[in-house]
Amino acid sequence: MRTRSSSHPTPKRLLYDFKVRAADGTTVDLDGYRGQLALIVNVASACGFTPQYEGLEQLYRRYREQGFVILGFPCNQFGAQESGDDAAIQVFCRNTYDISFPVFAKVCVNGRDADPLYTWLTSSARGWLGTRAIKWNFTKFLVGDDGHVLGRYAPKETPHALETHIRRALNPETTKGLVR
Repeated sequence: MRTRSSSHPTPKRLLYDFKVRAADGTTVDLDGYRGQLALIVNVASACGFTPQYEGLEQLYRRYREQGFVILGFPCNQFGAQESGDDAAIQVFCRNTYDISFPVFAKVCVNGRDADPLYTWLTSSARGWLGTRAIKWNFTKFLVGDDGHVLGRYAPKETPHALETHIRRALNPETTKGLVR
């Protein structure tokens, strides 16, 4: 006798379901960021948008005590603008922009070698005209404290331009219905 397999939908993934590689090669379980609002950014050291590091750090310092974190993921897929190794990237971030938010190991954000975190992000929040692919460095994803993607922002969207979205997500009671 043949039985039908039950068709349960695949559970929707959350940020906390992923593990990533730190710059020192260790594994980081993103469950450690549970309950925090996260801005995830693919970064590069030699890009026209690299000065956004300064604004990102300002946002991080301004809102980290309220449960906000920035997670930086170096990527060399766009014009070879992140050619250094993980140690060199850390030195650049610390010495040039005094970065204190986590900057992880270099990843691919597009293609068959894309990090699973980025496959999830690009599936959860589409880009211009519904595209999944990330077009350039400093594409940003805002992930709510519940682990769901709230929005995707193009590289030209400065950290300062995202501040309103961040404040709203950090204070949902005072800004009900403005985010999501």
